Amino acid sequence: MELTRRKVMIMGTGAMVAFGLPMAANAAGEDLIEAFTGGAEMAESGVTLTAPEIAENGNTVPIEVDADGASEIMVLALGNPTPPVATFKFGPLAASHTASTRIRLAGTQDVVAIAKMKDGSFAKATKTVKVTIGGCGG
Repeated sequence: MELTRRKVMIMGTGAMVAFGLPMAANAAGEDLIEAFTGGAEMAESGVTLTAPEIAENGNTVPIEVDADGASEIMVLALGNPTPPVATFKFGPLAASHTASTRIRLAGTQDVVAIAKMKDGSFAKATKTVKVTIGGCGG
């Protein structure tokens, strides 16, 4: 293959897009976490995130989050073009602080659940889900 200036420019632009998109998605996820927690430290215990290790279909991945004493739980799919999945709010009369849903994943990625506890502290759980087929846009 003969390299011309035009081909080099096209390959360079493609490489910039390919390497820049995941960083932009991660930056968006970090900004969302920062906005939700206000920069507070997060404990690694107190939240249980249940998700399959391998999802055969990225269009419907079942997840469940549980955090006793939580007032809010935010769920993010960090590898999706739009990372926010859901925010569950629990009132003072909530019998349990558990929520379950099905989410769409663009590919193999980390799913993060962050719980805001009633005392103002935060807890976090992360689970990597490997998607074998399907997903957002694919």
